[in-house]
Amino acid sequence: MTDSRTNPSGTPAIPLLISPTDRTVSITVQQRTRVAPATAFRVIAPIDLPSVFHRVGPFPGVRGVANQTEAWDHVGPTRNPQFEDGSQANEQLTEYTEGSIFAYQLTGFTNVLSRLAAGVRGEFNFNPDGDGTLIRWTYEFKPLPGRRPILAGPFAPLWRRYMVAALRRCVQVVEAQQPQR
Repeated sequence: MTDSRTNPSGTPAIPLLISPTDRTVSITVQQRTRVAPATAFRVIAPIDLPSVFHRVGPFPGVRGVANQTEAWDHVGPTRNPQFEDGSQANEQLTEYTEGSIFAYQLTGFTNVLSRLAAGVRGEFNFNPDGDGTLIRWTYEFKPLPGRRPILAGPFAPLWRRYMVAALRRCVQVVEAQQPQR
């Protein structure tokens, strides 16, 4: 059975990829910034994917986004990230709490991930940290049968490098939009 959520306006529930009984592979990275959580959230939630997702190791960057159904500012919108290697995925925003958290799921990969995972749940958290923010980003992979050892083993450190680089660029974008003190 798949979990689902209803957004605050009461629109239909979104079937969630990952249930409480799934054995997933989670990778979390974090970085601090001097800007307030609400500001970091406001910049990162709708960020231009090609500006921060560049090729790292074997993983392609994002070349663009196609078929976005609505603004990326509430539960429900969908889009198709387009990767530099010609592949793509389906993405849907599944959680959105202004200023503190947003989450999404990626399915329908047309690259090597289609042979490793049924999909991914991504989540960004924006937590107060002194005068700034601690941004925590988690990618939770739902492995296909027999693929968990690959995702948890050789794949994980490579993916962590990809995430660290993308989060660093996200923070650079956030801080570039702040007036100098």
